[in-house]
Amino acid sequence: MAKLIRILLTGLFISFLGSLPLGTLNIAAMQISISDGLMPALLFSLGSLSAEMVYVRISLVAMDWVRKQKHFFKVLEWVTLLIVLALAVSSFYAAFHPGVKKNVILSSTLNRFWLGLFMSALNPVQIPFWFGWSTVLFSKKILEPKNSHYNLYIVGIGLGTLMGNCVFIFGGKLIGEHLNNNQSLIQIIIGCVFALTALIQTWKMIKKKDTEHQMEHPEEITKPFEEEVEHINKDL
Repeated sequence: MAKLIRILLTGLFISFLGSLPLGTLNIAAMQISISDGLMPALLFSLGSLSAEMVYVRISLVAMDWVRKQKHFFKVLEWVTLLIVLALAVSSFYAAFHPGVKKNVILSSTLNRFWLGLFMSALNPVQIPFWFGWSTVLFSKKILEPKNSHYNLYIVGIGLGTLMGNCVFIFGGKLIGEHLNNNQSLIQIIIGCVFALTALIQTWKMIKKKDTEHQMEHPEEITKPFEEEVEHINKDL
């Protein structure tokens, strides 16, 4: 029982930390919370973590197959880059057009759960992240090829991602209130974040630090947090 709890908490801890750096999905959730409210943002987050959990499950049972999908990852990277650029443009457009108060992509008529699922499914960043961590956890004998281990690990990941996104969702709501819901200023700030995200991704693709590189060198992703994960497992 202690082993299963350790697996659950390990997945939760890694996922929570991985959700905190600024990224397309957590910033999108924050913007939705500011413009449309908490419930649509939470639905968006549930959709995004559902796709993430499916990717993790696939990577656990088909690591060799995942490693070979280089062309697929390349396509996803370009699609994601176009989506981020579109989000940036939509935010700037809303900021400088008083009649348009919301990001037309994030505040579309599409159900926020399906929007989150769709955007997360097209985001290749999480694939090498979880591929690397699953490899490390298998090598350290923390995770074993058992359904009970897989299921609790994935549940922990889902809870950790939700907790991390809630930091942005509720934090975004507080920021919006602090700025007196000045939508133009908020849209400019978020648009700048999306634009910076697009620039970083473009730089990675040019410098060959993309998904393919991360799949071949997972230690670059996991190393900064390996000590903390080991401490957690020793304490439990």
